[in-house]
Amino acid sequence: MDILRVATYNIHKGVQGIGPARRLEIHNLGHAVEQLDADVVCLQEVRKVHRREERYFKSWPELPQAEFLAPEGYHAVYQTNAITRHGEHGNALLSRWDVVSQGHEDMSDHRLEQRGLLHVIIEAHGHRIHVIVLHLGLIPGSRLRQVAQVQQFIEREVPKGERLVVAGDFNDWGARLRPALNAMGLKDFVADRQLTFPARLPLAQLDFVYARGLEPMGVHIPKGRIWWRMSDHLPLIAEFAL
Repeated sequence: MDILRVATYNIHKGVQGIGPARRLEIHNLGHAVEQLDADVVCLQEVRKVHRREERYFKSWPELPQAEFLAPEGYHAVYQTNAITRHGEHGNALLSRWDVVSQGHEDMSDHRLEQRGLLHVIIEAHGHRIHVIVLHLGLIPGSRLRQVAQVQQFIEREVPKGERLVVAGDFNDWGARLRPALNAMGLKDFVADRQLTFPARLPLAQLDFVYARGLEPMGVHIPKGRIWWRMSDHLPLIAEFAL
């Protein structure tokens, strides 16, 4: 049986803490991503460049974070969502399988939050699979409008008969977006409540992996001190039968 293992992980831009006490975690995150052993890793809050942090941390990687985090042999796809005073950050996808194409759509709902949708098509086990990486807004009304935009994007860009994964940080307290996503034919692991935030003492599931045309097999969240030190989110790993 062919298995597709998908992980989603908000890496908090590779830095934990604030002010002079903040610490660089991007190197530890590199080892962590490799340990996930996922075919597809969907990442949020990934920095392409940040000039201030480059000056502050002597060991800041020379490569953009998506490329730095990609295990050997993986393809790295990155798309900027937000441009800030010191740099830019966005969503990324790391794939063990060949990347067929990539696309992007702006999903900013208001001027205070810059958001985007990353769409990547991969070829895995002879199957064409669409993967959409999301990081939805902090305001409930924004998330509803963004999910409606996702639906329009899928209807326009993803043929009905093709397999689809939608994953990321939905900022969805209480899984209130689930009915709207289910109505699109996207399903997740309802039976198991997977708490991913905050990493140190998880109280809510904000990170989800939804799929269409794939058979859910199981879901898992790595736990322990090493994980909550690296980001404010825990990664979520979902497995599907092709």
